[in-house]
Amino acid sequence: MELKRVVVTGLGAVTPLGNSVGETWQNLLVGKSGAAPITHFDASKFKTQFACEVKGFKAEDFGIDRKEARKLDPYCQYALAAATMAVEDSGMISDSLNRNRVGVVFGVGIGGMTTYEEEVSNYARTGETLGPKFNPFFVPKMISDICAGHVSIKYGFHGPNYITSSACASSTNALADAFNLIRLGKADVIVSGGAEAAITCAGVGGFCSMHALSTRNDDPEGASRPFSASRDGFVMGEGAVSLVLEELEHAKARGAKIYAEMAGAGMSADAHHITASHPEGLGAKLVMLNALEDAEMKPEDIDYINVHGTSTHVGDISEVKAIKEVFGDYAYSLNISSTKSMTGHLLGAAGAIEAMVSVLSVQNDIVPPTINHEAGDEDEEIDYKLNFTFGQAQKRTVRAALSNTFGFGGHNACAIFKKY
Repeated sequence: MELKRVVVTGLGAVTPLGNSVGETWQNLLVGKSGAAPITHFDASKFKTQFACEVKGFKAEDFGIDRKEARKLDPYCQYALAAATMAVEDSGMISDSLNRNRVGVVFGVGIGGMTTYEEEVSNYARTGETLGPKFNPFFVPKMISDICAGHVSIKYGFHGPNYITSSACASSTNALADAFNLIRLGKADVIVSGGAEAAITCAGVGGFCSMHALSTRNDDPEGASRPFSASRDGFVMGEGAVSLVLEELEHAKARGAKIYAEMAGAGMSADAHHITASHPEGLGAKLVMLNALEDAEMKPEDIDYINVHGTSTHVGDISEVKAIKEVFGDYAYSLNISSTKSMTGHLLGAAGAIEAMVSVLSVQNDIVPPTINHEAGDEDEEIDYKLNFTFGQAQKRTVRAALSNTFGFGGHNACAIFKKY
């Protein structure tokens, strides 16, 4: 069976750097940090008091009226807004569109944590005196699959509809599933991506208790510093990004603009630890090799790697080891950057935003920077002969970009995008 080719024809974004693709991209290129003191709740008693929150978001700006918005958890509002932008950007909606062949596959790591916290807190406060009084929309607001459902309902898309959940690899897994559904002929178009909104008391408190978050409260913008010796944990982010994946001939037939081609995807498991990556990067090495094999590409065909690069001690080191194993001497010709230094870590949505960055790098021949690295802040376990694109964006021909995401539980997923 001959596999079909898959291209990216639409993008949408709600991120800590902007509530559109254009604003997010421009802020990435100039090295702007999205980190600031937390406003979603009073974090004054927490070890970490800052995060990369979405700012100035209004659901009604994206066709979600206030009454409807009250039925949607923030993560779902972000997802619906990003998907709406991506669908509109793709120009797919027409009388001739076969909506039975259009699906929605999103990645969500946690889901409606805000809703869950609010309902349980309300019960704890009033349940003893008033009895159990839960919002009838509690369950449909909370569940992690509902964002895909809302997108399909809005547009009448009857194709495959579900979410993937593999912690921080969730949305790369979603993109891989969407990619395979299309190239196997199961759908013509998939609205894919990822969403997350876990900057809540429980979300921040849980990660704080694991000592996973940076505690650089006096310098939020400088806190996410991948590959620097002074890194002390990741910075939480939130938001949603959507990519419209489409079968090539279907896109050409309707005259769609094409950002890039999705060339391949890989998956693997560390089989090592529930939270820590394998210290030698074995799973990371395998997932990149699997993606290259799937794309029928050689290491030398890649120009840019958007790394997982969370600004954690073990994770950054193991990923560098894996890159050097896979790419050998050619690794020194690559551009490498961690855009989490600016966006923070969007958890289940990380793969989607970093896939978008990879697509735009391929389209525009420019690599966003890794910010917050300072001279003299080198880790002796990291090879600084590699080009981590420190400080400022770099122009170069980007024939193909590889995007890595690794999640708790040892879940690894990788996507490759190339010029069409």
